[in-house]
Amino acid sequence: MKAPLLFLFLIGWPFAAQSQEDSEEEERITARRSELWNGFYTKYRIGEKLFYYGEYHLRTRDQLVQNMGQIYLRFGLSYIINKNLEITGGIVTPFYWAPPEYADQDRPYDNIVNQFRFWQQALFIQPIGKAKLYHQIRTEQRWRRDYYVDSPFELTYRWRYKISSYIPLNSYKFQPGTYFLSVYNEVFIQTGKTIIRNPFEDNRAFVGLGYILNENIQFQVGYAKSWQQRASGINYNNRDLIRLSVYHNLDFTKKKSPPVDFQPIF
Repeated sequence: MKAPLLFLFLIGWPFAAQSQEDSEEEERITARRSELWNGFYTKYRIGEKLFYYGEYHLRTRDQLVQNMGQIYLRFGLSYIINKNLEITGGIVTPFYWAPPEYADQDRPYDNIVNQFRFWQQALFIQPIGKAKLYHQIRTEQRWRRDYYVDSPFELTYRWRYKISSYIPLNSYKFQPGTYFLSVYNEVFIQTGKTIIRNPFEDNRAFVGLGYILNENIQFQVGYAKSWQQRASGINYNNRDLIRLSVYHNLDFTKKKSPPVDFQPIF
């Protein structure tokens, strides 16, 4: 459990130290933001160990709902190697709305810009009593561009590690009618030719409450604190995120397979 965290610390520390050294005479600017993230997550069984995985997000920002932020679509295939290890891969097609400050500039810009990504993930499950620890390692290859008209797409890479836990509150195991506590922390590192002063991209810490309605549907609501580094290396976004999520799973196999252990929302 400690090895991934140590790995990220060892990678990130030299960059953080260098950034501080280069910018110690510059003034840090931190922008405070609030956002509302609505997510619908699907996991549909199409084989004994094979699943279709989907995420569909609608995100608004600035006093939670003042401006449109993103439409975020993630698709993939998951394969369960065993009860404690699952791998997933697929594509992502997010759409981003330009921040309001672009309207104050003379240079022409596109109000909506899309990205193209591939992503891969390994999920390790560690049972601890009636709770579980989930270690998620995710990589992404991102082709993204600026909002200014005719900006080129540039390839960058993102590396994510999340440690999370889900603790049932009113029963010993996860079953219909169970309320559960959800907590996680996720670190984001990015690399690429255009990543110069902000290899540390984001840290998100979350606490929430979930409810299992039945074997197919669960709900979750919670609060996340995001500390996001900007391209300058010294400016940051301090984000308060309210997350509302629904998780849905179905079994499309002709011969119904044994149910999968409770899987959390990611």
